[in-house]
Amino acid sequence: MAINIEKLSLKDLNDLEAKLAKAKAQARDKAKADTKDKIDRILEASGFSIGELYSVGRGRGRGGKSAAKYANPDDRSQTWTGRGRKPNWLNARLRKGANVEDFAI
Repeated sequence: MAINIEKLSLKDLNDLEAKLAKAKAQARDKAKADTKDKIDRILEASGFSIGELYSVGRGRGRGGKSAAKYANPDDRSQTWTGRGRKPNWLNARLRKGANVEDFAI
């Protein structure tokens, strides 16, 4: 199906472009689903899971929440893990001469 695009109007070109974008998205989705089905069949035949073959996880980057190591004795809900910027309550106490280890949990 050959289309002579030089003879198309701007409206026709825009319509063709929209149809092309939609067709590309549908073709990509179909190719993705076909590939996933192939992989699922291979995994099922091999007896392995994807997690056994590839490390699945968060990899490098931000980890989960760390456990609190220090707490404000006046308000035990205010804690600090020892990472990042010191909280204001701790800085105020340190300026008064306290030691960080005084607030260890």
